[in-house]
Amino acid sequence: MQKLLAQIMKFGVLGVIATVIDFGIMNLLHYGLGLNILIANTSGFIISLIFNYLASMKYVFAHKEGMSRRREFIIFVVLSVIGLALNDGIVLTLNAGLGLEANIAKICATALVMVYNFVTRKVFLEGDETK
Repeated sequence: MQKLLAQIMKFGVLGVIATVIDFGIMNLLHYGLGLNILIANTSGFIISLIFNYLASMKYVFAHKEGMSRRREFIIFVVLSVIGLALNDGIVLTLNAGLGLEANIAKICATALVMVYNFVTRKVFLEGDETK
């Protein structure tokens, strides 16, 4: 149980860093450059995804023995694309549909997608030993 809690804490720290990257890029593109919210949100998500993969597989999740790094990355990306669809859908619904400010919508989406990300990565990518 202690190992799982430590793993969740590491995931949380990396998640905060990835979220700062994600929000920073979304805000720069949406508010700074005037790009559409979905383009800005997707761009931030993709750049933070790359950081998150590299950091998560190094510090949070143990490599699954017998799985190539290529396959691991593909699974990570597929799970993340599903997460992106959830993230975009939530942001769009809350921002355009309910009129919430973009950052408030993004905070809600991020919280929900974070739970999805941890559970699916643990199930599909985690090796036998918890880091």
